Amino acid sequence: MTSDIFIDISLVLAIAIGIAFVIQLLRQPLIIAYILTGIIAGPLFLNLINSSQQYFDIFAKFGVILLLFLVGLSLNIDYLRRIGKVAAITGIGQVAFTSFFGVIILLSLGFNFVPAAYLAISITFSSTIIIMKLLSDKREQRSVYGRYTIGLMLVQDIIAIGLLILLPSVGAGVSIVTSLLLIFVKVIVLVSLVYFLSRVILPVLLEKVAQSSEFLLIFTLAWCFAISGLAEWAGISLEVGAIIAGLSLGSSVYRTEISSRIKPIRDFFIALFFIILGSEMSVDNFSASIIPSMILSLFVLVGNPLILFTLYRMMKFTRKTSFLAGLTAAQVSEFGFVFLFIASAMGYVSDSILSIFTMVALITIFVSSYLITYNHEIYKFICPIFRFFGPDKHNSKKEERKTYEVLIFGYHRLGWKICEALKEMNISFAVVDSDPMAIKKLTIRQIPYFFGDVTEVDFLCELPLDQAKMIISTLPRADDQLTLIKHIRMTNKKTLMVANLAHSRFLNDLYKAGADYIMMPHLLSGQWMGSLLKNKNWSRETFKELTKKQKEELKLRFTLGGQ
Repeated sequence: MTSDIFIDISLVLAIAIGIAFVIQLLRQPLIIAYILTGIIAGPLFLNLINSSQQYFDIFAKFGVILLLFLVGLSLNIDYLRRIGKVAAITGIGQVAFTSFFGVIILLSLGFNFVPAAYLAISITFSSTIIIMKLLSDKREQRSVYGRYTIGLMLVQDIIAIGLLILLPSVGAGVSIVTSLLLIFVKVIVLVSLVYFLSRVILPVLLEKVAQSSEFLLIFTLAWCFAISGLAEWAGISLEVGAIIAGLSLGSSVYRTEISSRIKPIRDFFIALFFIILGSEMSVDNFSASIIPSMILSLFVLVGNPLILFTLYRMMKFTRKTSFLAGLTAAQVSEFGFVFLFIASAMGYVSDSILSIFTMVALITIFVSSYLITYNHEIYKFICPIFRFFGPDKHNSKKEERKTYEVLIFGYHRLGWKICEALKEMNISFAVVDSDPMAIKKLTIRQIPYFFGDVTEVDFLCELPLDQAKMIISTLPRADDQLTLIKHIRMTNKKTLMVANLAHSRFLNDLYKAGADYIMMPHLLSGQWMGSLLKNKNWSRETFKELTKKQKEELKLRFTLGGQ
């Protein structure tokens, strides 16, 4: 029996490795390889995984618990608070509208209301793991659309956590009000207990435990499973307990170390979780799932971005930012799998619903990976369609035109500090930005600004570029700056042009386009540190003084400048 377990797992993982090689060549997330492995290893083909092998289900449960533990651990409430109103409105609005239209689509396809509602809710959530990975690969986490997409993901995570808490109350045989009140009391009691432990006992234990990374890993796993088990014993669920366990360690100074230790274990078990989900596909389910899954996939790939585009436009974002943010969320999430996995275990949905969602996941994740990778090229392709409707009404108006000695493109991170220096020098300047939150800060500070995207040639034509003595760009993308520099050199060949790059790949391109100097933050940091070592005493007093100044500058930044 024991040898059979190892043989089965080794065969399944061998299939997964073979498929993963192909998936990587296609530049796709490995989640697709895992689901395809499950379909091939399941009853539909090789039957290596079937209902008689319960240990696979246990492994899948471990994957869910560790996934949700890390979600709780990384849930950045402070970041969400800074994003604030925009993230809340777009997140709640997107979940509500996607669920509503999803239910209508499924009811029109002949589904009963309860499974239609569960499936519609499951497709509302976008994949945090995939989005973060692709944004990181493109180095666009700090772009305007990247920051607000991350905020959207945080709101979706919070909504999903709430649904996981409420799920056990649905169909429990008692009134909704009674069950909700009971769950609320249980959650409050559990959270209060965990909060007390995390504030009073955990810091002392972690200080001792963290002296050994191996000990820290074992302790963290024990804490995760203990709180998860306590939550299930209290009648909530293992999954909610895992999230609470993660949240309790989220403020710990050892959070990064814990996360880095847990992730490899999570990756192994979550791979088995997706393999199990793929194995749920049977011949009957497959044939019955094709049409609904194709329709739902089209809705997620087209309808979901349109919903988000509309919501962001209502929040006065530019066309480009709204389009990029909407396109990024055009896939379904791991949370959808977890949600339906729990609902299926509780008997609320059938295996056919899981099969439909699995096919939707395969289609949307595959397509959206390319949509995110080439999102700027797609926007440029459809830009003529937007121009057919006239200038972007959320760009700056013509009557705001005025001449300035310096124009700064981008207020976030680098730009605010440059503004502070120019203000001290009493030099007239204005900021160009496409982030409504940055515009709000500029308005409060009474700093002149122009609101719009630099890739919009019509918008650039409205800017007073011809009179500026210097133009400074802190924009993150090289191609956006190429567009800007080329346009500037057509209108003003004398102005000094300073650009910004995080790496040297496009350095020569920007200089050839007409940049006079290109800031490279890592080189400037090294020069600053070298100057410090040459000109300052090597003492703790020196670094205490620098630390004090650094904290004062950060306080100024969060009060006046950036996010």
